[in-house]
Amino acid sequence: MKEIAVKVYDNDIEKAMRILKKKIQNDGLFKRLKLKKSYEKPSEFRRRKQREALRRERIAAARRSYRR
Repeated sequence: MKEIAVKVYDNDIEKAMRILKKKIQNDGLFKRLKLKKSYEKPSEFRRRKQREALRRERIAAARRSYRR
């Protein structure tokens, strides 16, 4: 696991909390916690993994076409 750290400047806790939330969201921790909260059937697991793979492929294809 990666360590997530945020520095607080001038006692601005609200800004530090926003930055921390954004880092956690980008890391995918919220998504993992949500998935672990309840049981996921094996068929749902496979379907979710396929959807994620298709999404990653679409994003990669869009990036490849954009760079040309």
